Amino acid sequence: MAHSNPGFSQSPAFSNNSNDLVKWQNAQAAARQPVVNGGMTAEQLQAMYNQPSASPVDTDRMTYEDTIAKTVGAFAVLLVGAAVGWFVPALAIVGGIVGFVLALVNIFKKRPSGALVLAYAGFEGLLVGGLSSYFEAAYDGIVVQAVLGTLGVFGVTLALFASGKVRASKRATQIFLVAMFGYLAFSLISFALQIFGVTKGQFGLRSIEFLGIPLGFWIGIVVVVLAAYSLVLDFTQIKVGVDRGAPRIFGWQAAFGLVVTIVWLYTEILRMLAILRGNN
Repeated sequence: MAHSNPGFSQSPAFSNNSNDLVKWQNAQAAARQPVVNGGMTAEQLQAMYNQPSASPVDTDRMTYEDTIAKTVGAFAVLLVGAAVGWFVPALAIVGGIVGFVLALVNIFKKRPSGALVLAYAGFEGLLVGGLSSYFEAAYDGIVVQAVLGTLGVFGVTLALFASGKVRASKRATQIFLVAMFGYLAFSLISFALQIFGVTKGQFGLRSIEFLGIPLGFWIGIVVVVLAAYSLVLDFTQIKVGVDRGAPRIFGWQAAFGLVVTIVWLYTEILRMLAILRGNN
């Protein structure tokens, strides 16, 4: 299944081809396999046979618990960065630039790095905090609304996925990818028209009214649905990694992917609310 989130796309642990993970694991094992001289005695073999089965932690395999812990850690760092960005909004520019560079590094790095994921979360937090501070100054209480909306979408999506009522499908993913490319094209055109002064609204083409409501609000609803489906894809890939016994280090890649999706969801809800409230 194709996965849209770049946080997962380059990782063999979440690849569509299970052979990718096997090759990666074999290469890692070969790199650290010591040379053994001589054989083992019958007593040594029997003692090894009598040992209890190794748990996923013992075999350094990816687990839900460890992935959750890594994800919580990444979001804790994100919140610290957001707090700094809230009080020093000018750092949002630094956070946006450095966060983008670190995102690319995390996407294309073959072996995940916890330090790089946490660094990305911290700088992304500066961006999120700066944006939140700006919108809160313009629309009192909007940040709380956006946070509650984000938690609501995340909670409902996770509950539906856990219950088995929502699953990713090949056709739905194809539609999702087409919609994402369409949204990207719309955003670039809107930004260009705004830069050249063709549109006068604060949000470019999104400020144009449709049925008495800014176009950005209608588009925002669609984008929130897209972000929710992206969460479904994230959950699916994490499940695949755990079921395949992917190396535990890939829990960091899962945490990175979730941070990317949830930050996107939050900023879209924040902008959608700002567009709606700015029209009142």
